[in-house]
Amino acid sequence: MKQVALVTGASRGIGRAIAVELAREGWDVCINYIQHHQAAEEAAHAVRALGRRAAVVQADVADGSAVAEMVREAERDLGPVSLVVNNAGIAGQAQFQDITDEMWNRYLAVNLGGARNTIKAVLPRMISEKAGCIVNISSIWGLRGASCEVAYACTKAGIIALTRSLAAELGPSQIRVNCVAPGVINTDMVQVLGQETLRDLAGQTPLGRLGTPEDIAHAVAFLASDKASFITGQVLTADGGFVV
Repeated sequence: MKQVALVTGASRGIGRAIAVELAREGWDVCINYIQHHQAAEEAAHAVRALGRRAAVVQADVADGSAVAEMVREAERDLGPVSLVVNNAGIAGQAQFQDITDEMWNRYLAVNLGGARNTIKAVLPRMISEKAGCIVNISSIWGLRGASCEVAYACTKAGIIALTRSLAAELGPSQIRVNCVAPGVINTDMVQVLGQETLRDLAGQTPLGRLGTPEDIAHAVAFLASDKASFITGQVLTADGGFVV
């Protein structure tokens, strides 16, 4: 049976690492992006270099109709989607009183609404076939909160609730839903914090380093594999011991 994965926000960083790792594990991959077309094509090239098929589809995950069309295009090019990795997200720092309505609504629309839109688009076929796997990407800040990241932390806490609730609802249809909560991962998204802050965060991590995108990709690939066939509704925290 063909294995087709759809990874949102897969042009760079954690998403790209997930796409490549899934290809290494035998998945064909649809790479979603919103802005970085060239980077998405390069990620697709890396997937194909591993002997798997790849499709590149632009869509803003906050737009439900665009997501539905993305899924239709992925299935035309690769076949039925049996794995969704909801990785697309935005982050930023601001004090609570400085969070504008526009910022608040955009964070909710992308980080939480995007996961909802993507799952909704693939779910009818998964339910019909009584098979499928969903892996959502949350954050340690969704578990413990973070000063000056209220909007982001709220959306990531929502992702955890979405994961647990959907796992209970979809279990009878043999659809597994799990979540990975990354710690501080060395990507472009965290580089804006500055090197001094990153060194401090690494120092606060019991394993003494920042995570890599590949660390998260390995966790996702495990949850998507048959080795995790009896695991659902779980949050796998990959943070080097930052939250214990």
